Amino acid sequence: MSEIILTIDGIDPLELYGENNSKLNLLKRAYPDVQITSRGNQVKIKGEKKGTENVKLKLEIMVRMIQDKHDFSTQVVEDLLASDHAADNKISQHSAGGVIVYGKNGSPIKAKTKNQKLLVECSEMNDIVFAVGPAGTGKTYTAVALAIRALKAKLVKKIILTRPAVEAGEHLGFLPGDMKEKVDPYLRPLYDALDDMLPAEKLNFFITNRIIEVAPLAFMRGRTLDHAFIILDEAQNCTTTQLKMFLTRIGPSAKAIITGDLSQIDLPGHQKSGLRKALNILAPIDGIGQLFLSSEDVVRHRLVKEIIKSYDASDEQDEAEKLKLRETRDAMRESVRDENKPLSDLLNNNK
Repeated sequence: MSEIILTIDGIDPLELYGENNSKLNLLKRAYPDVQITSRGNQVKIKGEKKGTENVKLKLEIMVRMIQDKHDFSTQVVEDLLASDHAADNKISQHSAGGVIVYGKNGSPIKAKTKNQKLLVECSEMNDIVFAVGPAGTGKTYTAVALAIRALKAKLVKKIILTRPAVEAGEHLGFLPGDMKEKVDPYLRPLYDALDDMLPAEKLNFFITNRIIEVAPLAFMRGRTLDHAFIILDEAQNCTTTQLKMFLTRIGPSAKAIITGDLSQIDLPGHQKSGLRKALNILAPIDGIGQLFLSSEDVVRHRLVKEIIKSYDASDEQDEAEKLKLRETRDAMRESVRDENKPLSDLLNNNK
């Protein structure tokens, strides 16, 4: 048996324990064989040595997250306790993410996972970055935060946010209003990210004065995008021609982040996504970075991660069944060809 008494310094213990000990109870449920008792700023941990050491490590990470003003919601605690891999992936002492930018009301916006931190580093080292991964991994949000930081630091003169106006598996039909009102529904996720990071007055000023542009990809044709931080969102819905058009718009003093999710292509069946080809043929070019996020980087509701894993497993099973079916068909065709061969050919093959 092992007993550890951990003293909580530098933070309000109530913030660590949660309302009505809600967050501490999550820790207790994650380690039912370990006795965890809190009194004031001290936590007593009693049980087998391995279990007590794990609880101590989790508590230390939780304390650091509060000290660093990291997001410390109940969902974050659940993610941290979900598995050793999740604990390693979340920002800890080994991968402490600094503030990217301060949002509305001075709230710090940070990289929340190891791969988000790598996205920040990749953008600093490369002028063009492809960030690819499933929904909810913070690709767009992190990219917008980097763009706001560059604008505030006067590294760029403007921000351009764009995405292809492709309906997500639905036919919306005629949309009322002028051109802006017609395309705004397609661009809403970009506005949502901006709303989180800039006060309404400043955002309106930037948009009115074209310091921040939010526009469909089609509006980029023929332009040279320079002295700007450019984000192309939902790039999996670009054809090869569209993606090439976008990439060749980038000026000598611009930076770009292209985000996409290859599992959510909404193009019509006869059109192929240009994102996969771009990832393959541009990978060797110096100055173009690629980062792949996974379900472990999901920062939405904890169930989103499980949903993505289930769909991935189903897709793998479907691909395996398709491969098996193709192999069976090939074998049957080969058998038919053999049956139709002249007798002399079959005799020669058997010699």
